Amino acid sequence: MPERVDHRRRFLKRAATTLASLAVLPKAMALAPDVADTATPATPGFAPGVQDQPVRRVYPFDLRQVRLLDSDFSRAAANNQRYLHTLPVDRLVHTFRVQAGIPSSAKPLGGWEKPDCELRGHFTGGHYLSAVAIAYATTGDQELKQRGDELVAALAACQQPNGYLSAFPSSFFDRLSSGQKVWAPFYTIHKILVGMLDMHEYAGNAQALQVAVGIGNWTVRWLNGFSDAEMAHILKTEYGGMNDGLYRLYAITGNGRYLDAAHRFDQASLFDPLSAHRDELQGLHSNTQIPKVLGAARRYELTGEPRYRRIAEFFWETVTRNRSYATGGSSNDEFWNTPPGDLKGQLGLYSAECCVAYNLMKLTRHIYAWNGDPRAFDYYERTLYNARLGTQDGDGMKLYYYPLQPGAAKFYNSPTDSFWCCTGTGAEEFARFNDNIYFRDHDDLYVNLFIPSELDWKERKLRLRQETAFPREPLTKLKLSLAAPTTFALNLRVPSWIGSGARVRINDQPLDVFASPGSYLTLQREWHDGDRVEMDLPMRLSTESLPGDDNLQATLYGPLVLAARLGDKGLTRDMQYCGYDAAPKPEPKPWPAPRVTASGTNEATWMNVLSAQDLRFEAQTRDGKLPVAPLNQVHGERYAVYWQTEPGALGNS
Repeated sequence: MPERVDHRRRFLKRAATTLASLAVLPKAMALAPDVADTATPATPGFAPGVQDQPVRRVYPFDLRQVRLLDSDFSRAAANNQRYLHTLPVDRLVHTFRVQAGIPSSAKPLGGWEKPDCELRGHFTGGHYLSAVAIAYATTGDQELKQRGDELVAALAACQQPNGYLSAFPSSFFDRLSSGQKVWAPFYTIHKILVGMLDMHEYAGNAQALQVAVGIGNWTVRWLNGFSDAEMAHILKTEYGGMNDGLYRLYAITGNGRYLDAAHRFDQASLFDPLSAHRDELQGLHSNTQIPKVLGAARRYELTGEPRYRRIAEFFWETVTRNRSYATGGSSNDEFWNTPPGDLKGQLGLYSAECCVAYNLMKLTRHIYAWNGDPRAFDYYERTLYNARLGTQDGDGMKLYYYPLQPGAAKFYNSPTDSFWCCTGTGAEEFARFNDNIYFRDHDDLYVNLFIPSELDWKERKLRLRQETAFPREPLTKLKLSLAAPTTFALNLRVPSWIGSGARVRINDQPLDVFASPGSYLTLQREWHDGDRVEMDLPMRLSTESLPGDDNLQATLYGPLVLAARLGDKGLTRDMQYCGYDAAPKPEPKPWPAPRVTASGTNEATWMNVLSAQDLRFEAQTRDGKLPVAPLNQVHGERYAVYWQTEPGALGNS
């Protein structure tokens, strides 16, 4: 592979070990006897599922309970759905059929799904199923559900009697266990397993669960006989979130063998330092680690073991606080190259791999549910607007990287010749923008994001409709529909970025109290059908330094990261749309960061708000005025996110 998309291979090559060195290691006892090929609460004869431990303070709503109203998010989700509709099932399943010896005349897909790519099947058998299942749950798209059902049936026909299902031969796992070079076979198996579980959970497909059980059984058998030392070598090769997927299968089926198998994917070299609150992440491939920590989080929820909470919480804290850009994204060239708290020199063309932000948001969901701290949603919201929403063009094409190199432009996948990892996670993310807007505890409701949407809390016979043009409008409006008067607390998140002068009104009557930034405003009362709540969300300009370099500062307006618009001079389509290689051709040369005069405070004194409603801004730089817009709105042109600050007192003009 070309160097720029070969980081995984570089990582794996360093981890490779020889067959001779493995041969001297003792064999471990088998995990368990052969697994019975039955296990699901949804089918007669299957074991009951497993209840989570009582470790959550708050709970998310089911995806089917929240519908998006018209907004940037709903329109982006619709673009994503249109792209999912364009991919024919026969092409998606082609390489699986070839592997299974089933005739196929379909045209093979390209990119990371082409017939000789060692990751083939990760998108077509995994991410695509997850995306269509989630899209069905969130929008009721019956055609996508039908496509998902057809694909599940086609893949089930390709599954071997022993449960193995992949678009590549099982000999890849012989290479893995013997220390030979192989890309990431368990990474792909994880995607397929989760795709099937999503089709079961969100689309009600019972056959998908049968396929997932087969994959789980094959995995248990494959793991049998490997010692812990052998597993330590095997786990140096990227394995996605196999632990997370198997924990999920265990929770659904109640089959303890999947719990034991998931535990074997614990990687001591990663988990032990995190458990001791040590950041030893420098030099590690960033997105390889986060799915493993998601597995640790899931184990904590299923078992209550505090070690796994320590692992997940410390990892989240150190990465979001010490290893992330102002956008909420993290990594450069897919790696954490520097010590914590030092990102100097890390503003690259290949910074901020999109999968990293996707998985960090998933981890944030776990962390927040345990502690209910609204400050977790300061990070989630920042990342949602600045590292996710702007990663898709109008045709549903996605970014792999979110460049932070001054003078760079966004570069996207092609419709059928890319299928990068971030193509898949992007397809999932853009299908679930209705997730995490609202949470609940046993009695009360929490509003965490200001996105036009409607919640149906059936258990409380309550519907809540949120109408807002945020961030183009500094307020949100909530209307309650109730079957009968009900007493509960409505908790409104007050973001850390909020400006002065915020007020809340109930039925047009202002309240005399508010809450501090980074907390909840709790409205405890008896609510009636038709009650209305309005909360002001005044926006202000602020700056945030690059960790390790105070002279480079990003500018924000509320939660929005702003970018200098540098025009499209010299940009070509080949620099904005890529095929197999996640790299523009030619690579744009770095530009100097725009130079501005800083005031010594966290206020962006060089920035003017031209139109709050249109989100138009203008920066006064040493070289003249520059137009500025939210980063998520910049497409088809060069931009700069960080500004080179110089001492002085320029002020606005």
